[in-house]
Amino acid sequence: MVTKLDRLGRSLEHLIDLSKGLQARSVDLVVLDQGIDTSTAIGRMFFQILGAIAEFEHALMSERTIDGLAAAWARARTGGQKPKLTSRQARIAQEVYDETGPDGKRRYTVTQIAAEFGVTRPTIYRHLAAGHHSEQAPNSPSSRTLRRPARMLTVASIRNRVR
Repeated sequence: MVTKLDRLGRSLEHLIDLSKGLQARSVDLVVLDQGIDTSTAIGRMFFQILGAIAEFEHALMSERTIDGLAAAWARARTGGQKPKLTSRQARIAQEVYDETGPDGKRRYTVTQIAAEFGVTRPTIYRHLAAGHHSEQAPNSPSSRTLRRPARMLTVASIRNRVR
């Protein structure tokens, strides 16, 4: 006994296999919310119809998500949070980090720099690491992670990213 069919399995194939396994053990399936009882022929048919509709609904939802991601990529929207530091602030953080005192040691610690900008230490470390890559060629592998590649994205390429 289960309350909803979609809570029982993820695909129509899985639901049918589960139903056959239960039938082989002489166990009937009753779905309370949809009024399905697999002990009857009409209940088994209804079970398969609702399972197919649930799978179709899931496929539509996945396609809409993929289409939305493709549209966002086309508008240069990549999702996630906005950067904590602007490129100017990151450059200043790098300059402050590179400053040395008369003894040859770093003048400011990452903790001090982070406190000054109101961010966490990992944020400063991320920007410091990104600053070292900016001196490389524009198409080097490490510089590609810093900016979105300038290429046309298709729904198929978004599907490959999602999977």
